[in-house]
Amino acid sequence: MRKASKSFLWASMLLMVLSTIALFFYVRWLLEQEVEEELFSAEARIESALMAGQHPSSLAPIIEIKEVNELKTPFTKDTVIYDPSQDEMELFRELSTYKRINNKSYKISVRVLVVETNQILWAIILSYIVIIFLVFVFQFYLNKSSNKKIWNPFFHNLEQMKKFSLLSKEPIQLLDSEILEFSELNKEIALLTGKVRDDYENLKQYTEDVSHELQTPLAIIQAKIENIINDQTVTEVQFNQLASIQKDIQRLTQLNKRLALLTKLENLQFTHRENIDITDLVAQIIANFNEISTISLTFGKTNDIIATMDPYLAEILCNNIISNAIKHSAHKKPINIEAKDMVLSVSNFGLKPITNPQHLFTRFYRETKEIKSTGLGLAIVKKICDLYGYNISYTYINDHHCFSIDFGPTKPARE
Repeated sequence: MRKASKSFLWASMLLMVLSTIALFFYVRWLLEQEVEEELFSAEARIESALMAGQHPSSLAPIIEIKEVNELKTPFTKDTVIYDPSQDEMELFRELSTYKRINNKSYKISVRVLVVETNQILWAIILSYIVIIFLVFVFQFYLNKSSNKKIWNPFFHNLEQMKKFSLLSKEPIQLLDSEILEFSELNKEIALLTGKVRDDYENLKQYTEDVSHELQTPLAIIQAKIENIINDQTVTEVQFNQLASIQKDIQRLTQLNKRLALLTKLENLQFTHRENIDITDLVAQIIANFNEISTISLTFGKTNDIIATMDPYLAEILCNNIISNAIKHSAHKKPINIEAKDMVLSVSNFGLKPITNPQHLFTRFYRETKEIKSTGLGLAIVKKICDLYGYNISYTYINDHHCFSIDFGPTKPARE
């Protein structure tokens, strides 16, 4: 609407300037023609009077009649002559002709005051400009008001589309419009949003069903393998093979859970929020890891970090970032964890920097195949950070891989 108003403004101004210039030259030409016609008409009347034997008196500076010895070529010109009636010098348009009448040669000079014609010209131009300007202002505001009324349903529907959420059960509320194109657009938007919501519900249900159905057979397989392993008749070779299968099943179970979690994160299914003490949560996770891990974890905090988020996601976030450091810590060297100024940093020793840091938070990305993992831990961390507007970054400093999560308000959280 603004672009249309701007285009209308510039087009109107250009048209007004061009029409004013054209009117100026046309009116001036008309006035000049009128002056010329008046001069020739006056000269013809004087000539007729002379031919009739009458001798019109000279009326300076308008009419001058002189007897001359020779005839010359007629001419017209602009001249400045003193006007006794105005007591000042005035600009006149002069027509001088030479006629031989009744055996006498005359120079007939007829003049018309030009100043008045210029005043008329400028009066017409100024009147035209004022009228055009008033019409332009009226049309501009009328057009603006009309456009606002016409486009109001469009902008209302645009706001409704911005607020559209797959989690809402209510259909999108659109304003109807008298404009055929807008009305058709509303129908297509209603159909599209309805289809998107149905597809989302179907996909969501499918994911939940698959995840749920996989858990039961995996748990049964896991239990049966444990029973076989505990059997006294199992040989060492069979024991090793079954242990390997058990680990693969555990990885598959973990993979299923993490994929389901990623799907829920992408579908924005975690709406519960409360204030979580991240530093206290990290301390608990470190205590749990210290009981089962041979790698030492040190924790230093300058101040508490309080974040508003889902408690379950907060635990997964901190657990994943710390367990990732444990898995990839070279030579089993200590892991340093620090909480300072709303930033949680986790660093572990590494022989060399990561080759492709831009892929760190991509699903199933693994820097090396030596370490068995699902490749989803950091992807989940990134999704959680994106959900709440937190910033996560990676750096390699002094032979250490360092992951930092800034819990400060960097950008609006996704709703």
